[in-house]
Amino acid sequence: MKKLSLIALAAAVAISSAAAKEIKIGVVLPITGAVAAYGQTAWAGIKLANKLEPTLKNGDTITLVLVDNKGDKVETATATTRLVSEDKVSGLIGAMVTGNTQQVLQIADEKKVPMIAPAATADKLLDRAKYGARVTFMDSFQGTSFASWAVSQNMKTAVLVVDQSTSYSIGLARAFKKEFEKQGGKLLKELKISSGDKDFKAIVSQINSLNPDLVYMPFYHPEAALLVRQARQIGVKSQFASGDGVSNDTFIELASDASNGYLYTDAFDSSNPPTAKSKAFVEAYAKENGDNNVPGFTALGADSYYLMIDAMNRCADGADRECVNKEIKNSKNFEGVSGIINIDKKGNAERSIVIKEIAGGKAMYKDTVNPK
Repeated sequence: MKKLSLIALAAAVAISSAAAKEIKIGVVLPITGAVAAYGQTAWAGIKLANKLEPTLKNGDTITLVLVDNKGDKVETATATTRLVSEDKVSGLIGAMVTGNTQQVLQIADEKKVPMIAPAATADKLLDRAKYGARVTFMDSFQGTSFASWAVSQNMKTAVLVVDQSTSYSIGLARAFKKEFEKQGGKLLKELKISSGDKDFKAIVSQINSLNPDLVYMPFYHPEAALLVRQARQIGVKSQFASGDGVSNDTFIELASDASNGYLYTDAFDSSNPPTAKSKAFVEAYAKENGDNNVPGFTALGADSYYLMIDAMNRCADGADRECVNKEIKNSKNFEGVSGIINIDKKGNAERSIVIKEIAGGKAMYKDTVNPK
């Protein structure tokens, strides 16, 4: 009898192994190019999450297919099309910046492939999408949260610097301005730059003469680092701040000593892990890298993967795109690396936001703002 049971068990295992299959997830990120720092940090999180959870509960193996979009819209569209048409991926993660993410989203909708964005924050990104979701906050929450917090910290006057060439900067600036003035703050001036600018002498001169409590610059790290360096060089003493566009070590390296005291909003701080999954991930990251300082985009990359896997596990077939898409949007109280995430019917995430301050070349936890 015992011998027969063992034979039956062996047969069941063999059948289970034979039934297990490979499921591919396509990852579209800027690994090279101007915003490579974002893609590289997100990829570190996705890759580690896959290493920690490489299979579904039914034994299906998850394979990641990474494509470098070089931070370019055309490259993004080409890469996404190839992942869907040639690699036959069952899900997509990407890109990073809003403009590129829109390209991934458009193809995901056309081909009916579930897609999760790690970092795109534009409010209207998912308004018409049927197959998209995100794990990060929206600009309206990021901008209003920081504006309200800044006024509570006695920052009563501000200069707003906007990158007029990116929807990310325009959306975040709009949200900040509305809430800052609503809370009683005074906006002294709104100044404009464009991505790729390097000479900010005229901008910093105006900031210096206005001497605001706060200079809010909701754009990406290359321009933010140069601007704050040039401002400090002429003696500007104001508090500088940005959104999550400066959430990487590259900003600190580029800004050098001028980064000290800089404030920014982020999705995660590894010194205050909010969930059990956070703690486990930080420990695994430290073993891999010899450093337990997990960047915000790394946590969001991991959460994009984990949310996709969680949805696949709730489907009879993890490769069933329609089911996975539906289950992603049914995600409530999802325990991620970056915190507890709720996904609404449009695919937007309701979650907390973290405020950080750079000190001695490191980003330090400052405060947390929760959704109301």
